[in-house]
Amino acid sequence: MCALALFMPDGSALASDQIQKMIYDVYAGGFHVVQADVTIDYSDPKHYELFMGAKTHGFLGKVAPWQGTFETNGWVNGGDLQPKLHRSSAIWRGEEEIKSYNYSKDGGFQSLVIKDQDKPEETEDIDPALTQGTTDALTAGLLAFEQVARGEPCTSSAEVFDGKRRFEQILTFEKNEDLKSSKYNIYSGSAQKCTVEIKPIAGKWHDKPRGWLSIQEQGRERGLMPTVWMATVKEGGPAIPVKIRVKTAYGTLFMHLAQYESGGNMVVADKRGDN
Repeated sequence: MCALALFMPDGSALASDQIQKMIYDVYAGGFHVVQADVTIDYSDPKHYELFMGAKTHGFLGKVAPWQGTFETNGWVNGGDLQPKLHRSSAIWRGEEEIKSYNYSKDGGFQSLVIKDQDKPEETEDIDPALTQGTTDALTAGLLAFEQVARGEPCTSSAEVFDGKRRFEQILTFEKNEDLKSSKYNIYSGSAQKCTVEIKPIAGKWHDKPRGWLSIQEQGRERGLMPTVWMATVKEGGPAIPVKIRVKTAYGTLFMHLAQYESGGNMVVADKRGDN
């Protein structure tokens, strides 16, 4: 049984409150290098909202000051989730770029609007071959979380358009694993261990992998693909990531669930936010 269940409210509160808020701390070589916060909101049964914010921390924040936000709101239609708007904002050394992806209720991609620092908005001319039948990365992840909450394996795939490229986001179930809480991570209990893979399909991909694709291939070369452990913490809600491991040429990154809040109750790791 998940240790966090001790902090959950009674059944009536669970029925009325369908918001989960998480804070994650990312460590590399023992140093706290990134902080992220995630909110999953199902308070309206006909709609869903997701938010993720992240920023570099500590020494990394001084030498590489980056922060970004990613948010999606959309429609709930039975077991299907259809995004209405996905927005990403990235700030690098004080310069901000905002991308807004607009979708129709029937699943069609409508437009991509980009706003760069101190410049007017521009609506991009996008080849339909890059967008038809795609979703956003947050919704793709939430669909996998829903599977885990239903007791199904996390294995799933979805095609995503990120503004320049189309790719397949693939999750593969490895095994169920019992995790123990630590001074960095509050979760204790059973979790599904799943690998994550990005498979390029179309668009402006570089000859040599860059960004997340480069990190993924570094892990593949070392026999460890990016891995996420998912578990249901809130009764009746989607599962959430409780730990993530990414192997790179420079070492291993661990993303820990450092804080969890739902129904007016909060659990915080002993080393939450420490360097």
